[in-house]
Amino acid sequence: MGDRKKIAIIVAGGSGTRMQSAVPKQFLDLAGKPVLHHTIAAFVQAYPDMEIVLVLPEMHFSHAESILQAFDTLPAVTMVRGGETRFHSVKNGLDTVSGDAVVFVHDGVRPLVSATLIHTCYEAALSHGSAIPVIDMKDSIREISGEKNMAVDRDRYKIIQTPQTFLSELILPAFALPYDPLFTDEATVVERLGQPVHLVAGEESNIKITKPLDLTVAAALLFKSVFYYFII
Repeated sequence: MGDRKKIAIIVAGGSGTRMQSAVPKQFLDLAGKPVLHHTIAAFVQAYPDMEIVLVLPEMHFSHAESILQAFDTLPAVTMVRGGETRFHSVKNGLDTVSGDAVVFVHDGVRPLVSATLIHTCYEAALSHGSAIPVIDMKDSIREISGEKNMAVDRDRYKIIQTPQTFLSELILPAFALPYDPLFTDEATVVERLGQPVHLVAGEESNIKITKPLDLTVAAALLFKSVFYYFII
């Protein structure tokens, strides 16, 4: 299938309520730069020809513009207004996609995604049509049914991450479907068209920043990776 156009749709619509912060979490400081800066940089560094589609509330456009100006080389970014739900936000982003492409859909608040994982998702999408990163569950889990509860086998379950990655010819027709509240992520939308999704190994460090503790953990992980880089 050869080399394809690469488009990262980065969804950054958070309000910051769970962070107990007036500043939306994608704009909070992480090691001296906004969270969203790290996220965009990860995709641009993974593939220099990556096109970025940034989906966020219109009121945040100017803030995002200032983040982009801080890059030494301004990445190719299109800003798109977010929608009422994640489905609608992603759909708005997909409306900018034309031609054959590999489309990555990523959470703006997962700033530590590695170039290795982005490459893995790209190659797997070329081979299988899709690539959904997952990690194992470590905690015991129980299923609640009314007043009862029961232990379930955690090995039968995976934790889903992003970037959820698809060939454009799979994801574009899927998002032409009418919205359903059961659509929890992009994989569930593509599955509705009868397409199987391919799982790849995600990364423990690819955390989603939703609570104050997550920001502390992310800063520690960033420091560790920089320290390791200089040591070797």
